Amino acid sequence: LCVSLSLCVCVSLYGLFEKRLFLLEEAEGGFDQFTRSYRTFGVNRMADNRLVLREWAPAAEALFLTGDFNGWDNFSHPYEKKEFGKWELCLPPKHDKSPAIEHNTKLKVVVHTKKGERLYRISPWAKYAIQTEKQVIYDWVHWDPPQPYLHIHPRPKKPQSLRIYESHVGIASPDPKVASYTNFTTNVLPRIKDLGYNCIQLMAVMEHAYYASFGYQVTSFFAASSRYGTPEELKQLIDTAHSLDIVVLLDVVHSHASQNTEDGLNSFDGSDSCFFHSPPRGEHALWGSRLFNYSSWEVLRFLLSNLRWWMEEYRFDGFRFDGVTSMMYHHHGIGSMFSGDYSEYFGLQVDEDSLVYLMTANHVLHTLYPDCITIAEDVSGMPAVCRSVAEGGLGFDYRLAMAIPDKWIQILKELADEAWDMGNIVYTLTNRRYGENCIAYAESHDQFVVGDKSLAFWLMDKEMYTNMSSLIPMTPVIDRGIQLHKMIRLLTHALGGEGYLNFMGNEFGHPEWLDFPRKGNNESYHYARRQYNLLDTDHLRYRQLYDFDRDMNRTEDKYGWLAAPPAFVSAKHEGDKVIVFERGNVLFLLNFHPTRSQTNYRVAVASPGKYTIKLDSDEVQYGGHGRLDHNTEFFTEPQPFNERDNSMLVRNISERENSMLLRNTSERERDASLPALVSQL
Repeated sequence: LCVSLSLCVCVSLYGLFEKRLFLLEEAEGGFDQFTRSYRTFGVNRMADNRLVLREWAPAAEALFLTGDFNGWDNFSHPYEKKEFGKWELCLPPKHDKSPAIEHNTKLKVVVHTKKGERLYRISPWAKYAIQTEKQVIYDWVHWDPPQPYLHIHPRPKKPQSLRIYESHVGIASPDPKVASYTNFTTNVLPRIKDLGYNCIQLMAVMEHAYYASFGYQVTSFFAASSRYGTPEELKQLIDTAHSLDIVVLLDVVHSHASQNTEDGLNSFDGSDSCFFHSPPRGEHALWGSRLFNYSSWEVLRFLLSNLRWWMEEYRFDGFRFDGVTSMMYHHHGIGSMFSGDYSEYFGLQVDEDSLVYLMTANHVLHTLYPDCITIAEDVSGMPAVCRSVAEGGLGFDYRLAMAIPDKWIQILKELADEAWDMGNIVYTLTNRRYGENCIAYAESHDQFVVGDKSLAFWLMDKEMYTNMSSLIPMTPVIDRGIQLHKMIRLLTHALGGEGYLNFMGNEFGHPEWLDFPRKGNNESYHYARRQYNLLDTDHLRYRQLYDFDRDMNRTEDKYGWLAAPPAFVSAKHEGDKVIVFERGNVLFLLNFHPTRSQTNYRVAVASPGKYTIKLDSDEVQYGGHGRLDHNTEFFTEPQPFNERDNSMLVRNISERENSMLLRNTSERERDASLPALVSQL
């Protein structure tokens, strides 16, 4: 019955999607032209330097343009009212043929309402907004540089194994201030390349007036945040990333918008709706933000064109869609536990308009840009989110495996080491629908915003301030923390999904938590930064964690387990605290026992041959104890074990402080595509 219901809903949604495409073709000449509406809305300069301005303000009585160019005259430049709530203004060039509005000058739309109010607004299509010193409200600045940045490097090909470095430009520096696009280009991109990540997910790029919102209260959807620099500097960042063969994703927020009026979308035309549903449907009870009306033609134009703008103008390679769970349900996920019962995913609680929008967005993006990558932030687990639109799915390439980091935090908070449940850990890491790709991660920015801590801080806490020097013996706390930090990451990386994500700095065990300047902390930047300087001090053990993360990524790049089919788990032994699994022709062995090593431990393998160690977390360079001989060779026997035809004895599996990756060298000599063995023990 559930499968039948699912199929019926998908067919129904697909019919609505097809109808939307038909209407786009009939009314707009197709989605290609429709999604380029940023060329006709807002301010656009024509070939003869005429400026054509167009806005959608259906509830407005009159619209005027004011700014530096006319001495802030509120009435000298009226818009002409057109059909369907649109307004248009044409400004001929000056006598010297230059545009009537110069680059980098301030503007405002003056909206007269039917109630007789006069409102000052930023164009929803504004491409740049700035906040002058000691001013709360952002100003709209006309951005039309005489020499715009020209991208030199082509987009990299879509990676088969996606390894994501989640990043926030503003905190990407050890200095207590807002860092810049240029700093990220110069100082952070080389680290990302060295670490072996092939994808950057940029947060908080869409302009947001409140820095502490982490970029999730967007005010100007077409403007790259000016707090980090200019649009041209962001373009250079992306172009430089492309030169390093790194794709760049934008953390796009189409699930809601800031409630700000003077520098946001809210009440743009003086009404309580315009781009949004009227209250209460148009308000998010927990986020204090406005919710889009996805059934509106002009909202569809705005949002789809927004995606196209970031792809075309800035040459992003795709998007991580924020708040997809909130979009898909009328209850926005509030108070819903999502047990996995299909009745939770299909019914009147589902917002069909939102689903059709997401289908349309993915169809447009993947049709125009075949290598485009889209990721859904969905905690609900709705079926078919990551199946193609042609199959009736929403069309995303990946969804975030959001249960995994929650599981690790729960374990570290609630369980003693002896109580770790190997079966439950494996279940959490493998509990995903076959054929729907997931991005696994041990922690993202969500796990240690103010009020919580990073995994490293959960593991080592205050000793990170005093005992991270390699010049002194490791304390038991530091020893345990460093080893588990590596093991948690390798297990998540190898077993948890078809892609992997790490938040910037966490790869080397960044201490403390994350907190942006706000009244509650006296506007301090102390926790709104990434202390990359810790890596520059060679005797600090942060470097050891960095080196392991780097070599883990490089090993995956060589053997490709993320792009391989799901793993075969041959052992999850509760007494021994050992997990053994094969994936991508690699064998992984992990011993989470806090005190007991295993000797002559039999493990199951599919492919016969000789295995050797290729990655070993017990190496001294990774903060381990160097107890394994890398010249050791492991030979299989034709002895069935744990549902495999072959098995072998591993002589020493150290407790919680040793991980090794073993490669089937005899198979490799015959066929380079055959198995490797990765083992962390």
